[in-house]
Amino acid sequence: MDMTVKKILPATLDHLHEAMAFVVAFAEEQGVLPDRMMEIELSLEEALVNIIKYAYQEGKGDVEISCILSGDDRFMVEICDNGIPFDVVSAGDPDVTSGIEERKIGGLGIFFIKRLMDDVTYRREDEKNILRLTVLKNRTARQDGLKTPE
Repeated sequence: MDMTVKKILPATLDHLHEAMAFVVAFAEEQGVLPDRMMEIELSLEEALVNIIKYAYQEGKGDVEISCILSGDDRFMVEICDNGIPFDVVSAGDPDVTSGIEERKIGGLGIFFIKRLMDDVTYRREDEKNILRLTVLKNRTARQDGLKTPE
């Protein structure tokens, strides 16, 4: 059985904790394993902070967060905003092989999201960015989650 809950909040740092608590509470109710919860929290925080900082050039806007339980094993968080278009999925990965002093600043948050989630999708629909983060709720943490690519 599929189940969805939604919450709309202002896209501000003042509402970040409320957004995170909303997702965590629903995930816990649905039996998401604790180590997967940490991955969801890190990925969600990165995505929301990026929206808060960069999506709305005028500085004001909302973010809609949907938690979706699909079947018995898929837990998804869909984040929707009316901000400027930004496709997280096609954003290039940062250089994680060079020394810290040689690397460009930025991009690690998106890199972590892609590594930690079982699936990440983006679409632009009706002038909205829609980012979907998916985890298999009964699987243990991704063993390759933060390792650098070969």
